[in-house]
Amino acid sequence: MKSMMLTKISDLKINQMPLYSVEVEIPKINKNEALIKISACAVCHTELDEIEGRIRPINFPVIPGHQIVGKVIEIGGEVNKLRIGDRVGIGWINSACGKCEYCKNGFENLCADFVATGKDVNGGYAEYAKINENYAAVIPKNFTDEEASPLLCAGAVGYRALKLSGIKEGMNLGFIGFGASNHLVLKITKAIFPNIKLFVFARSENERKHALRLGAYWSADINDIPPEKLHSVIDTTPAWMPVVEVMKNIRPGGRLVINNIRKENFDKDYLINIDYSRDLWMEREIKSVANVTFADIVEVMEIAAKYNIKPEFQLYKLNEANIALNEIKNKKISGVKVLKIS
Repeated sequence: MKSMMLTKISDLKINQMPLYSVEVEIPKINKNEALIKISACAVCHTELDEIEGRIRPINFPVIPGHQIVGKVIEIGGEVNKLRIGDRVGIGWINSACGKCEYCKNGFENLCADFVATGKDVNGGYAEYAKINENYAAVIPKNFTDEEASPLLCAGAVGYRALKLSGIKEGMNLGFIGFGASNHLVLKITKAIFPNIKLFVFARSENERKHALRLGAYWSADINDIPPEKLHSVIDTTPAWMPVVEVMKNIRPGGRLVINNIRKENFDKDYLINIDYSRDLWMEREIKSVANVTFADIVEVMEIAAKYNIKPEFQLYKLNEANIALNEIKNKKISGVKVLKIS
């Protein structure tokens, strides 16, 4: 099968083609797995973190990609939940132990044996992938493959951030950055909580205009002061500086949710600039999002289907994966970038 392979850590500022086109064997499934013929795989900023070495260890060589949609074409002898022809999705969570305290209580995202698609095992920048039947999400009929693909991570991890924000009807919710994830979370939030005011902080004027078109109450630059204090804020930027800047806009008892696996280190001076009295006093808090649970994926699919929430996306061919990644690196973002595989 055709694939785009990552073989080593690369600096995208130097190496503009970090992935290599490689022919590899179609995966062989185990008794509890299904083989998926991939039709679409969305591109995520996390792939940049893998490529540039912020996420380790990585099981090199590896096929990246963890927002996979395709059809089941083969099932193992003990598979009961899937049938050949089913259209399913594979997200960042490829598997977990299923036995630890976290797994038993629905927090398999915190499992020490969490296996990440496209990092620990091969992902979706390819024509085929395999998955344990317990981690394959059925895709609702009202989505195309390309529309469903971004929901598997940008949507699911964004939805998890929304749940962790503690936001309720009538509150003020802020977004830092307005790319693949936050544009979906804004749509989800407006559907679930129609009376919430949404505030968007973004460097890009195009992103700010996009946010207003989608119904944001207010949108401005990272350093600007909103007209009202915020109950919660969701940060999806790769930098630390916006985290520091936004804390002054959070109400007492408010919460900042950082929706990143890693932060880039080009603004190290800000790492020591969290001031206790100014930023954390009065029970303000900072919380991180770690991965996703399978339930997050299922729930966000159900919500998106109920409210007909669909991402905005751009299509690329499989062999254009490097182009898509470089555009994300260089902030050429409008919605989600999706690889059309078949």
